[in-house]
Amino acid sequence: MSDDATPADLAPTPHTNGSKTPPAADTAPDAVRDGASGTARDKRTFRNFPVSFVRRTDRLSVGQQRAWDNYSQAYLLDFPRGLAATSVDPNWTLNPADVYGRTAPLTIEVGSGRGENIVAAAASHPDRDFLALEVYIPGLARTMLRAQHAVAARDEHATGAEASPWAAAEPGHPTLTNLRVAEVDAVELLDTAIEPGTLDQLWVFFPDPWPKKRHHKRRIVNPRFADAAAKALRPGGTWRLATDWAQYAAWMVDAIEGSVEDSEEPDWTPHPAFRNVHGPRAHAPRFDGRVLTAFESRGIDAGRDIADLEYVRL
Repeated sequence: MSDDATPADLAPTPHTNGSKTPPAADTAPDAVRDGASGTARDKRTFRNFPVSFVRRTDRLSVGQQRAWDNYSQAYLLDFPRGLAATSVDPNWTLNPADVYGRTAPLTIEVGSGRGENIVAAAASHPDRDFLALEVYIPGLARTMLRAQHAVAARDEHATGAEASPWAAAEPGHPTLTNLRVAEVDAVELLDTAIEPGTLDQLWVFFPDPWPKKRHHKRRIVNPRFADAAAKALRPGGTWRLATDWAQYAAWMVDAIEGSVEDSEEPDWTPHPAFRNVHGPRAHAPRFDGRVLTAFESRGIDAGRDIADLEYVRL
C-alpha cells in the first residue's frame, strides 16, 4: 500500500445488500498510522507500491443513487475483500462462466470512468462479455444508469415504441446481461483474481497521466502492470491503450517495448509477451470501438494529440 493512500480507501466496503452507505474512515482493524502524516496504511504487504488513484467523494446524484439502489445487485460484481475497500481477497478467483452464466470472449476496461466505452461495447456486442473496473462509486453508478439507458434504446428500436430511459432504471427492468462493474483496484484484481489467459481484450483508455515527475511512480502503466496484462490475456489477445499526454504515450511504449536512448526510465527491457501490432514503437489508428467522450474531446480542444497503442499477446 502506498504511504499516501487515503483513509477512505482503507475503510470497509460501503456496499450492503446492494445499497450504498458512506464508508466509515479508519475503521479497518488492521489499519496503522504513518508517523507525521497520520494517514491510514494497510499492513498487508501486497500494496508495497503506490496506487494509481486517490479516492474521491462517494456522493451520488438522485439519479445515480436510484440506479445504484435498483441495479447494483444486477451489475456490481460481489467478491471477498482484503483490508482495503478496493482490495481483493488473494484467495478469490474470478470465474466468468459463473458471473455471466456462459462462456464468451471477455473484455476488461481499466478505469472505466462514466462507462461510455464499456456500455456502448456491451450494447453493440451481445455475444461478448464486459467487465468495468473503477474505484469511484459515482462513476460506477453512472455506468449502471448509462447501461439502463442503452437497454431503453434497444427496447425502443425493437418495438418501435418510445421507451423512457428513467423507466429502464426502475426495479425489475431488463439489464445488459453481458456487463458487470467492479469497485476495485485493477492492478490487484489482475494480479491475483484473473486466471492466466482469461481475457480476450484489455482496455486502458486515458489513465491519469500524473504529469508531475514526483508522481510518475503512480502511473498505472509500467512493466509490473505489463506483467499482469500478459498473465491475464490469452495468446492472440489484444491490449489497447490511449492517452492524450505525449509524454505518457512514450512512457507506455517504454514500459512495454523497452527503453531507448532518451527514455525517462533507462533500464526497462522489452516485454517478451507483447508485439506492437503496427510496428516497433508505432502508434495505432484510432480504435473505432472507442466512444468519443467529453474527456477526450476536452483534450482535443486543448490541442493535445490522442495516441492509441495496440499490442497483441504472443
